Amino acid sequence: VFVLGKDRSVVPHGHDNMATAFLILKGDFHGRHYDRVEDVGKTHMIIKPTLDSQFGAGSYSTVSDLKDNVHWFHCASETGYIFNAHFTGYDPTILAPPGRVYLDPQGEKISGGLIKAAKMNSEECHKKYG
Repeated sequence: VFVLGKDRSVVPHGHDNMATAFLILKGDFHGRHYDRVEDVGKTHMIIKPTLDSQFGAGSYSTVSDLKDNVHWFHCASETGYIFNAHFTGYDPTILAPPGRVYLDPQGEKISGGLIKAAKMNSEECHKKYG
């Protein structure tokens, strides 16, 4: 369970070989999802916005390598609670170890509604979006 105060976030990140599910238990969140279109070396990822919505108690979402891999939840209420479940290693063809890949979704806008998002480390991402 993630517990967040106002203006705190589950910062923008994607995963390798991991599916996750989110259920809002209490509070209000601004949730954004992006498809992970392409990794550009070790420094960037091409993403496509797929969801930009308000989430309240009872709202849920899922993400995986196949759809909405990158996600970000920003707490809009005084306190918010998110139940989160991780399912790792479900695809033996994905060789990267399961884990978070932090990035900046406010990166360079490129053609077709895509974004060239810089990959970040945890500290940089939490400092900017946390």
